[in-house]
Amino acid sequence: MPKFIQSSAILKLWLALIGLAFFVSCSQAPEQTNLSGKTMGTTYHVSFISGDPEHVPEEIQAHIDGLLAQINSQMSTYDPNSELSRFNASRQITPFVVSRSLEEVVKRALEIAEETGGVLDVTVGPLVNLWGFGPQAKPEQVPSAEAIADLQDQVGYKHLSVSNHQLTKSHPELYVDLSTIAKGYAVDRVARVLEQLEIHNYLVEIGGEMRVKGSKAGDQPWRVAIEKPVSSERAVQRIIEPKNMAVATSGDYRNFYQEEGVRYSHIIDPRTGKPIQHQLVSATVLAETCMDADAYATALLVMGTEEALAFATRKNLAVMLVTREDDAFKEYTTPAFDEIAVD
Repeated sequence: MPKFIQSSAILKLWLALIGLAFFVSCSQAPEQTNLSGKTMGTTYHVSFISGDPEHVPEEIQAHIDGLLAQINSQMSTYDPNSELSRFNASRQITPFVVSRSLEEVVKRALEIAEETGGVLDVTVGPLVNLWGFGPQAKPEQVPSAEAIADLQDQVGYKHLSVSNHQLTKSHPELYVDLSTIAKGYAVDRVARVLEQLEIHNYLVEIGGEMRVKGSKAGDQPWRVAIEKPVSSERAVQRIIEPKNMAVATSGDYRNFYQEEGVRYSHIIDPRTGKPIQHQLVSATVLAETCMDADAYATALLVMGTEEALAFATRKNLAVMLVTREDDAFKEYTTPAFDEIAVD
């Protein structure tokens, strides 16, 4: 009998130790993995939480790098061999076969162009170059009304159509630049990769455009800083918790020059052919997809404060606008933003 009691006690102790080890292993929260690299002339950062040993960071990063390289080969205007560059170089008005990805991005860009009355226009590139914000240097003098009018004849999203994996231009000189939407699309595609790997807690950021889901290490919410629209320093305007949303900000405070006391930014209003001239300096949009957030942010910045607020409220978009008034910054938000972006 004493031997039985001793064996039983040892067995219980052994089972208790196994249970304790199991509890400890289960209670250890999975660590956060951080990946970064270069793409699209900027950088990317991906952070995610996963306890799956099959999720090897190096393999996931290789997958991400390959995906981003593919998107760049489709949509870059800096790569002369990309699909988009070859379409731009063509002077034919016959259909040009493209990938499903390029078709998807151009289609959405044209839809938002219609929604915004042409304020978002991916064919505005020649005007951007005319004002000195493209590969060409700053012009020696402000472009004339005649020069602007000449280029406006070959600019306009209505000259571009897409269907059945084909792009068609109705003007041979049409030039398409997807910089206002392509980074957002790439963010969505990277997020899709993580979802396919059953990773549901992540932050994906490319060139300032981002998408978050779930929570970060320690079960804490992802927090995103909206940059203060100043060119002299890196400062925070506001910190938000976007929950399971994408976030994109467009501003005119990084890329501009002054001529005879007038400030010219790289944000061109396709309706006038000129850089925007109003108090709105930053537009932040929260949306379900980063592609939409990216495109809408640019469109709203072009519109100006009153038009942007009216449009965003009508579309139920979550938006924060920052204006420069009397040498101070003022925020304007839509009801949808106030409901989502808790700070």
